[in-house]
Amino acid sequence: MTEEQENNEETPEEAPAEEAAPEETPAEEPAAEDAPAEEAPAEQAEEPAAEEAAEPEAAEEEAPAEEPAAEEAPAEEEAPADDPAEEAPAAAAAPAEDAEPEEVLTPKQLRKQARSQHKGEVRPERAPEERAAERAATRKANAAARRRSRARARSKHQPGQGTPPAEHVKGSKKVRQGTVVSSKADKTITVRIEVVRRHPQYEKIVRQTATIHAHDEANDANEGDVVQVIESRPLSRTKRWRLVEVLERAR
Repeated sequence: MTEEQENNEETPEEAPAEEAAPEETPAEEPAAEDAPAEEAPAEQAEEPAAEEAAEPEAAEEEAPAEEPAAEEAPAEEEAPADDPAEEAPAAAAAPAEDAEPEEVLTPKQLRKQARSQHKGEVRPERAPEERAAERAATRKANAAARRRSRARARSKHQPGQGTPPAEHVKGSKKVRQGTVVSSKADKTITVRIEVVRRHPQYEKIVRQTATIHAHDEANDANEGDVVQVIESRPLSRTKRWRLVEVLERAR
């Protein structure tokens, strides 16, 4: 092969290389276009900074204009000068109403509080047996004092005679007088016995009522009769008395 043919074969291969060169320029152009886009935010960021710097200056210029309004405020506050004096009693009365009631202490808490406030000499520590013996001696002395005071009170008081006690001879049976309340049961009457006497110390009239069951063999007594009964041996579970006679018939 000749040299001219070799040169002709090389030239077509180099032509595409030269044509590829213009294709690289479009790839570089977007980079140039992106640059302004990146610079634009920087400029926008600088504009708010300039506006913020301008706002403090404007605020400083407006501040002196507002100071006179602050000076006029005391003049408005001086007008209601009497209001605090009127509101003071109401404010003082409100806490009194809202105050919580004082806590009521128990006797044990009062004793503990009194011990905590004691400023005298502190006694030496004692054993439990010694404290128990001291308490027993204190109780004994208090009991003796109570007996003496009661004896003095009895000696000063002179009670009246009152109703003398009924004479009772050993071996004799009790006799009572009462009113028949019920005679429905067979050979049994219910008698209400009323005892009226004067109290030996207080001299007050004391009335006592007792209800007993008595044995009436002939069913002689009726309801409302005044009867006399006498003590007897147990005749039933509830009967310990026996009818003696009918003193007064019911009308």
